[in-house]
Order: sequence, then C-alpha cells, then structure tokens
Amino acid sequence: MTTDLAPAAAPEPLAATPDRPRTFSGIQPSGIVHLGNDLGAIRNYVALAEQYEAIYCIVDYHALTSTHDADVLRARTREMAAGLLALGLNPDRCTLFVQSHRPEHTELMWLLATVTPVSWLERTPTYKEKVEQQPHDVNHGLLTYPVLQAADIVIYKASLVPVGRDQAAHLELSREIVRAFNRRYGETFPEPQAVYTEAPVVLGTDGVRKMSKSLGNTIDILGEPDLIRRQVMSMVTDTQRIKRTDPGRPEVCNVCQLQRFFGEDYEDLWEGERTARTGCVRRTRWVSVTIDMTSFRITSGSARISIVLPTDLLIFRTPSVPRTVGASVKTARHSGNVSP
Repeated sequence: MTTDLAPAAAPEPLAATPDRPRTFSGIQPSGIVHLGNDLGAIRNYVALAEQYEAIYCIVDYHALTSTHDADVLRARTREMAAGLLALGLNPDRCTLFVQSHRPEHTELMWLLATVTPVSWLERTPTYKEKVEQQPHDVNHGLLTYPVLQAADIVIYKASLVPVGRDQAAHLELSREIVRAFNRRYGETFPEPQAVYTEAPVVLGTDGVRKMSKSLGNTIDILGEPDLIRRQVMSMVTDTQRIKRTDPGRPEVCNVCQLQRFFGEDYEDLWEGERTARTGCVRRTRWVSVTIDMTSFRITSGSARISIVLPTDLLIFRTPSVPRTVGASVKTARHSGNVSP
C-alpha cells in the first residue's frame, strides 16, 4: 500500500560530508500538526537541517499498525507534509519523502528481522504500551515496529539520529539489531549514534498527559482562530490556585510553561503569577492570542500550503535509490549466507 503523493525524479539529496554528517528522522502521519508536534519535534527538524545532511521521512508504513483506512492514511500523510513545510522545513535544505515511496525499506526490514530475537522486541516498552492502548488490534506490526525503524535509519547509512534523552532506549535497540547483522554477515551498516536534542515534553490541554490527537488534548496550531482560542481557554492551569488573589505556581502551570516558547518576557509574566498580579484567565488569553498570531503568519501567504496540497501533487526530494537505498539492500542481500 502506498500513498498517492507523487514520488518524483527529484534532485540528488545534499551530499554528506565530514562537516555535514547524515541524520535520519521519521515522523508518523498523524494528520494536521498540533502545537506539541511543532515545539517537540519540528522546530528541531528545521534547526538540524542547517547543521546536517538531514533526511526526514513520513513513515506511513509504521502508521499502518494502528490506522487501517487507506483514505484516512493518505489524507493524514498529505496533511503532515503540509504541516512540515508550513512550519518551516525547507526541502532545499533537506530530504523529505514518504516511506512507502521506497519499498526497499521493507525489504531490508525482512533481512534485519532474521537476526532479531523475538525477546528483544517483546521487551520494548512501546510494544507493551501499544498492546494496552489497542488490545483488540495487537497485530504483528506492533511487535516488529522497531525492526522497520532500524531499516529506515541504516538503509541510508545515516550515522546520526536526533532523539530526546528519554528516547535513547529506542535507538539502542536499532544499534543492537545492526550489531547482530554485522556479526553474522560482516560490517555492512554503521551503528547510528544519538544526537541529543532539547525537545520539550508538551503537555496537552488536560495538563496531565503528553499532547496527542488520540487523547483529544491538542492545540491545533494551524486551526482557525476560534478553534485555537477554545482549545487554549480549556487548558488546565494551576489546580491549587483556587481564588484570583491566591499566588500562583508558574513552574507547574501548563499555560505558563507554554509562555516560554512565545516571548522573551515570560519571566515577567511568571512573576505576575507568583504575586497574584495577573490571573489565569488573563494569562490564558495572552497565550491564545500569541498562538493565534503565530498560526496566522504560518498559514497566510500566497502559497497557503495547507490549501494547495489537496489539489496539487507534492514533489518530494527523494533519496537516491540506485546509489543509496538500492546499494544498501543489495549489499545486505548478498552478504555472507543471505541468498539473492
């Protein structure tokens, strides 16, 4: 199954050099991006593209572990692409493509699966979480997800993977899989190293759990102004501040935490919270207006990416198959005892 975004005969990706090593990141096509996507990942993507030969992949094969409607998946893939571009990812500075446009990913995944013990996959925390989240749909893809993830990275000989420090364990499994393959068939793939990024954990409007569409606690940064205002005004603030005259605790207030990303004067605003000079309603309205203004700057303009994409084909800069992907798979296929 593939999405209908058009793969293209695009220019070669920017060449990796010692001063500009290659990185790989995958992002699930969850649809229209929300504030958590922007603050937690996309801003880092934009910055890393200036430092590295960056490859970004919309991993629609991974999404099939929980999304089984083809039309929904196609729409979400298109919306994610629009969001990445609208929020500043420049295709002239990086490689952006859809995973299913490169079926070699799944071919290499099968080869890596033959050296990966089932016990490695069963101990993965994300597998256990997914089993709890979708007990009626515990499919094989949930278990083997990390193997495809390893294939995504090493097929392009990416030496670096941007991760938050809380995600280091996920990358270590990819490294274990690479080591197992190299031990059996000879040195074929580099072990990817972590590039630690300062990716904040953005809590949702409930103030308890990480912002996620599946939990219904998001702020749609590309949404209409009225929608953004409703979502921000619904945010849980400091639950111990009962009266307007009670001093607040900006360190635990979800709205105060968001202020850090939308203005350099947030410390003055926090002081107003501590001294009860400002109230929760006023502060929440400030955040709402600020996010609304950010959204307007992103979605306005002659291109208006979010509107153009549904009718026009999006041409991605795709990685070179013969030189990069094809060579990696061919090398793996013919390594040692692996039969063609």
